[in-house]
Amino acid sequence: MDLEERINRSESHIVRTIFPNTTNHRNTLFGGTALSWMDEIAFITATRFCRQPLVTVSIDKTDFKKPIPSRTIADIIGRVVKVGRTSLQVKVDIYIEQMDSDHRELAIEGLITMVAVDDDMKPVPIKQ
Repeated sequence: MDLEERINRSESHIVRTIFPNTTNHRNTLFGGTALSWMDEIAFITATRFCRQPLVTVSIDKTDFKKPIPSRTIADIIGRVVKVGRTSLQVKVDIYIEQMDSDHRELAIEGLITMVAVDDDMKPVPIKQ
């Protein structure tokens, strides 16, 4: 399987409904909850790409472009964008959708780096 096919096959989605128990005093999604969801989808995406044990080593440049209000749907998408010797970068986008319309827009985007590790937590090469 070539690299492009592996990237396409590893793209992952998680869809969540934004309920009041995940929102702050402004009735929008807690930023920490969004980051947790982004880390989770990055891990799933990277694991599906290389099928190796992985850890998060950095969450880079995360842009909160739009608040995510309660009573919306969040589509969290992870896609591998760079493969290094021991690491993978996963671009994560969160789109929000209104429940009563087809309107959809990008709310958050970020880049998460995962590293493949052995049993001693030492970096190992990504299987090509």
